[in-house]
Amino acid sequence: MAQMKPNSLAIFNSNDIYPITADSTMPFQQHRDIFYLSGVDQEESVLVLFPDTPNDAHKEILFLKETNDHIAVWEGEKLTKEKALETSGIKTVYWLQEMEKILFEIMTQCETVYINTNEHYRANVETETREARFVKGFLQKYPAHNVAKSNPILQRLRSVKDQVELDLIQKACDITEKGMRRVLNFVKPGVMEYEIEAEYMHEFLRNRSKGFAYTPIIASGNNANVLHYIENNQACNDGDLILIDVGAEYANYSSDMTRTIPVNGKFSKRQREVYDAVNRVKNEATKMLVPGAIWKKYHVEVGNLMTSELLGLGLLDKTDVKNENPDWPAYKKYFMHGTSHHMGLDTHDYGLLWEPMKANMVFTVEPGIYIPEEGFGIRLEDDVVIQENGEPFNLMRNIPIEAEEIEDLMNR
Repeated sequence: MAQMKPNSLAIFNSNDIYPITADSTMPFQQHRDIFYLSGVDQEESVLVLFPDTPNDAHKEILFLKETNDHIAVWEGEKLTKEKALETSGIKTVYWLQEMEKILFEIMTQCETVYINTNEHYRANVETETREARFVKGFLQKYPAHNVAKSNPILQRLRSVKDQVELDLIQKACDITEKGMRRVLNFVKPGVMEYEIEAEYMHEFLRNRSKGFAYTPIIASGNNANVLHYIENNQACNDGDLILIDVGAEYANYSSDMTRTIPVNGKFSKRQREVYDAVNRVKNEATKMLVPGAIWKKYHVEVGNLMTSELLGLGLLDKTDVKNENPDWPAYKKYFMHGTSHHMGLDTHDYGLLWEPMKANMVFTVEPGIYIPEEGFGIRLEDDVVIQENGEPFNLMRNIPIEAEEIEDLMNR
C-alpha cells in the first residue's frame, strides 16, 4: 500500500479450481499473490486495498464465498467472517454477492486501479485465469480510470523474504532432507525411477507436506541429459547415475533440490571426476551471491568457472574456447541452463533479474554437466539465502552432497 499512487486501489483474485473433464478437477492451488498479502488459501476470494479511502473500513476488504451447512457437509468448512479476520487480520469482510455494489461505491472514490498481471519472465500462460477474466470485465465496466500494475511492486516485495518465510522454506528443505536420506537407503540396481519418486512422496506426506513443490525429475542414466525429464518410468541400472531433482512444499512455500547418486552406491572414476567438478562450481558460484550482484553478470562469471572445469575434464580444449560464439559460449554444450533463480512461494519465484540482489533473497545454485556420449548427466542444487555480510546461508546444508558421504550412506 505504501508504494501505490495517491487515491488508488488494488485488486487481487484467487485462482480457479481447474477442471480436468466430467466432474474431475485439479487440486486447488491458491494464487500466490493473494496468499502472500492476506494468508487466505481459499477459492473465490478477492482482496481489495484502498489506502486513501474516505471510509476507514474500506482500507482493506476481503470478499469471500459465503459458507453454509450444505457446503460444510460436501466440501468441508470454509472461512467465516470471524475466521477470515483471524487468518488475515482484515476486519472488513463481505460475501461475494455484495462485491458488485461495494466495488461500484469505492470505484467512484478512486482515480487509479492496480490490476494484477503475470509478468514473470518464465510465464507462458495459455489458460485464461480467474484474475485475467476478472480484469477483462472490470476494465470494460470502468474504462475511465487510470490503470497501474501491481506486479512490479509484488516482484520487489516477494523477492525479499521475511523471517517467517525463511523459516517455512527451511521447513520445506528439512522435509526434503528426510526424503533424500530415505532414498539413499532405498536405491539399488533394478529399482524403478517411479519407486524412488514414491519414496519421496511417502516421506513428504508423513511430514505434513502436500507433496512435491514441482513435478519431480528422477532421471537415471542418459535420461539425465533431458533437462525436464518427468516420465520417471525406467529401471535404474548397475553402473548408472540417477539425477534427482525434487523438493517438498510446506505451507505453500517451495524447496528445490538436485542430487546425483550412483545406482550401485559407488561412483566410477570418471563419474567422480565430473561430480567433483560440478560440486566445485556450485561452491564457488554460491560465494558470488551477495548483495549488489547482478544476475546476468553472475552467470558470465559462473560460465568462466565451468569453462575451466570442462577444460580440466577434457570435454573442451583451448581451441573450442578461442573460437567460441560469445552469444553461446563453448561451455554451453555441456551446461546449457542457468545457475540460479529466485525461490519462495513459487519454485521459480518473483524477482526482477535486472535489479541488484538484496539480503534475504533466496536463490537456487544448480550447475550441471551433461554428457550424452558418456551416458550420464550430473546436476547439484542447493537453496541459499543472501546475507547482508558474508557468504549466503545454505538452507540445504544438512542434505548429503559430498561424494564420500553419499557413498557411505548408500553402503551402510
